[in-house]
Amino acid sequence: MTTSLDALKQTGTVVVSDSGDFESIDAYKPQDATTNPSLILAAANKPQYQRLINTAVEYGKSKGGDLEQQANAAMDRLLVEFGKEILSIIPGRVSTEVDARFSFDKAGTKAKAKELIALYESLGIKRERVLIKIASTWEGIQAARELERDEGIHCNLTLLFGFAQAVACAEAGVTLISPFVGRILDWYKKNKPGPAYAGDEDPGVQSVKTIFNYYKQHHYNTIVMGASFRNTGEIKALAGCDFLTIAPPLLEELKNDTSAVPKKLDSQAAAQGQPLQKETFVDDEAKFRWALFQDQMAFDKLHEGIRKFAEDGVTLKNLLRDRISA
Repeated sequence: MTTSLDALKQTGTVVVSDSGDFESIDAYKPQDATTNPSLILAAANKPQYQRLINTAVEYGKSKGGDLEQQANAAMDRLLVEFGKEILSIIPGRVSTEVDARFSFDKAGTKAKAKELIALYESLGIKRERVLIKIASTWEGIQAARELERDEGIHCNLTLLFGFAQAVACAEAGVTLISPFVGRILDWYKKNKPGPAYAGDEDPGVQSVKTIFNYYKQHHYNTIVMGASFRNTGEIKALAGCDFLTIAPPLLEELKNDTSAVPKKLDSQAAAQGQPLQKETFVDDEAKFRWALFQDQMAFDKLHEGIRKFAEDGVTLKNLLRDRISA
């Protein structure tokens, strides 16, 4: 019997696991996997992952320097250790996130991305199997442009909520974007309550459909990967999207469901559909910032997401710092 998870894959969508808990990933046979500081923090607190903590702590100590330098080194190694373990399970790529505190620092983002890739390569993992996750700020998008063009480092632009962010990412030639479907829905439920916001009426679903259609019409190669889902209805409404990254509880729901999953997004149909006017933000930081500022939902959720990822990153680093100094 075909499950809804199998049916989703048959629409052409590449299924990605959104988890740091790699012991749960293999059951769903995803192509790729994504992580972030919050997911790694949740996994790092589980007993079965203490060996990775130990490896990171010993690495941090071996690098020398003061406690802060050792904790930074341990943090990078922990992210890469999780990525390495995940890559031993999946056939595709893993996404590893740059510290969110670099979200408004282009040079810092580039430097950290190169450090993470160098660390992966020191463990025998080619850069082609890694996507560096960067927040979709102006600085992050410009850093990704240069990393893709000059270093061959592939990037996943995350915390993407608005159309302006999507356009700028495509123009920068990034490998992949992660529009956050569920968090868009959260904002609308809180700030504009009333409508059911289900299925095709879900504002997060509508946002991804618009971006998908725009990319296909204007022949951008950047992959659209819907992320941050609140229910399987959102996932089914985006069947046919390039990639969808899904948390294990929702993957389990899809695996235990046998209802049909018809294809909702189609590249050819999008290319031939209602024309979407082309926008541009190339070399126009002011225009980008104004467009983002005018989109209250995107502005609010971007900055909220950066704060949350930064907080969880600090908590994770403090855990490592305490272990190093113990």
